[in-house]
Amino acid sequence: MTITLRYAALSDVGRVRKNNEDSGYASARLLLLADGMGGMEAGEVASSVTVQTIRKIDEPPAADLLEILAGAVQRANDRLAEIIEVDASVDGMGTTITGMLSDGERIALVHVGDSRAYRVREGRLKQLTRDHTFVQSLIDEGRLTRDEAKVHPHRSVLIRALDGRQELEPDLSVLDLVAGDRVLLCSDGVTDFLPDVEIEQLLTDGTVDSAAVDIVRASLARGSNDNVTVVVADVVEVGEEPVAAEDPMIFGAAAEDARPRSVHDSGVRTTRSPSTTADDEDDGDGSRAAAGDPEELRYAPRAPLRFIWLRRLVVITVVLVLVGLGLKLLYDWTQRQYYVGASQDQVAIFRGIDQTIPGLTLTRVEVGYDIALNSLPSYLRQDVEEGISAEGLEHARRIVGNLQDDIDECSRPNPDPEQCAGAEPPEPSPSEPPEPSPNEPGPTEATDGAGQAGGGRP
Repeated sequence: MTITLRYAALSDVGRVRKNNEDSGYASARLLLLADGMGGMEAGEVASSVTVQTIRKIDEPPAADLLEILAGAVQRANDRLAEIIEVDASVDGMGTTITGMLSDGERIALVHVGDSRAYRVREGRLKQLTRDHTFVQSLIDEGRLTRDEAKVHPHRSVLIRALDGRQELEPDLSVLDLVAGDRVLLCSDGVTDFLPDVEIEQLLTDGTVDSAAVDIVRASLARGSNDNVTVVVADVVEVGEEPVAAEDPMIFGAAAEDARPRSVHDSGVRTTRSPSTTADDEDDGDGSRAAAGDPEELRYAPRAPLRFIWLRRLVVITVVLVLVGLGLKLLYDWTQRQYYVGASQDQVAIFRGIDQTIPGLTLTRVEVGYDIALNSLPSYLRQDVEEGISAEGLEHARRIVGNLQDDIDECSRPNPDPEQCAGAEPPEPSPSEPPEPSPNEPGPTEATDGAGQAGGGRP
C-alpha cells in the first residue's frame, strides 16, 4: 500500500504577541512545526532557520527515514550554532521541532521540545510525542500529577531543545499509521489551553482545512496568549481516490525568512539595529509587563555561550596536556620495573616492561651476565625466556644468584636428573699452559744432523 498526506496548516500570531515565533512546513511527504523561543526576535530566527534547513529533505528518501530526520535536525542545530557565533546577541535562542517524513510506505517521527503530535483513529485521540519539559520529568518520576502540572509555575521550562549549544538527542520512531488516520502537529499555544477531549472532537470533525481553523479559533477563544500553529493531515492511500497535487506550504516566521536584523544574506555581521525591549511592548492590558518576556524564561538556565572556538581550543589543549601527562606518568612507572630475561642466549636483568609500542622503547638491559641459557634446566630456561618479574633491582640480582646456584648444583657429579633435566654443562674457560716445574726437563731443543743438541760441545 502506497500512502500520501493530504494536509492543511494555519499559524496565528495570537491576541497578545506582536511577532510570530512559530514556523512550519507541509507537503505530501514532510510535515514540520517549530516553536521558537528566546525573546525579542531570536525565537522567530531559531524556528525559521530550523524549518528552512530541515525542509530540504523533502524529496524521495534515499536512505533510512530515521537517519534522514536525525541528520537534518543535527544540521539545523549546527546552523543555529553558526548564527550564534556570528551574532552573540541571539545567544539564548532556541526552538522545538516536531516533524513527520513519509517514504510512501512508512511515516517516521522526529521530536524535540514540547510541541506535540497526535493521531486520531476511529475517533480516538492518541498523543504520539512526549514533552521534553521539567514538569514532564516530574510526572515521569511520580512526583507530580498531570493536573498539578497544568498549573505548575515552571510548566513551560524545557529540558531539551535545538539551541546550537548542546548535543541533540531527538526522539525518533516509525509510526503505526494507516490510511484513514488523521494526524495533528501543534504548538503549546494549543495544548496549554485546549484539553485532549476537545482536541479530539475538533480534529475528528470535518476536513483537514476546517479542523485546522477550528482548533486555532478554539485556542484563541480559550485565552491563548501565545502564537497558535497547527498542521493537520490525513493519511491517504494512493489510488483509493484521486489526490490532487498540492504545492508545499511554508508558514509562520519561516514564510518571512526571519533572521537577525544585523545578519545580511552574505552572512557577515555589521551592526545590530535597536530592538524594542520587553518593557516597551505593553499591549495596554498588562500582558507584557516589566517582568520580561515569558519566552526569555522558557529555557532552564544555561550559561551564555561566548568565544566558542577559543573554548574548544582550550578544551582540546587541556585534553592533550592531560593525555601527555598520563603517558609520562605511565612511562616513568615502567622504568621502575625490573625482570630477569634472556638477551642473546644469556641471562640478563632488564629495566622496564616487556611490551612493544611503535616508536617507544619500554625495556632495556640493565645488567648482563655470562650465564648461558642452555646451562639452565629446561623449566628455568623457559621461565627466563618468558621473563621473571622482580620487585626491584636487588630482588632481580637475587633471582640471578639463585639461577647460578642451580647451575652449580647441576654441574656437580651425580646431579638430580629431574631437577637438572635439559641443563648442559658449562663450557670450560680457556687457560694458559702450565709453567714447567724446576725438576722437569724444559722443552726439547732441536738437534743437529749428528743427533747432538745445538750449542753442545764440538
